[in-house]
Amino acid sequence: MIESYAFGSIVVDGKKFTSDLIIYPDGSIETSWWRKAGHRLASDDIGELIISGPDVIIAGTGSSGLMKPERELKKVLQQKGIQLISAPSKKAMKIYNDLLSKKNVGACFHLTC
Repeated sequence: MIESYAFGSIVVDGKKFTSDLIIYPDGSIETSWWRKAGHRLASDDIGELIISGPDVIIAGTGSSGLMKPERELKKVLQQKGIQLISAPSKKAMKIYNDLLSKKNVGACFHLTC
């Protein structure tokens, strides 16, 4: 569960993180995650998350929502039957928490802009 999000930090299961991260469906966390093209989210950026087999991937797009999923990522996920929900990180946190007990959920969060 994500307890809180503020610009530049997120608290997951009582632990504070200050760098972008991926949360896998099994609850493990990859810290210091970064995309190859900054504010663009591509399938290569979350390849291991996709392989982990979530029903849904929540993409926290930053405080102002500047990180944008590429069209190709949406196609790849659709072909694999994985739903993508992208939203500014504060809203994405709420969506993640709501779906956590209902679906097999993975997430990636951009913590700044």
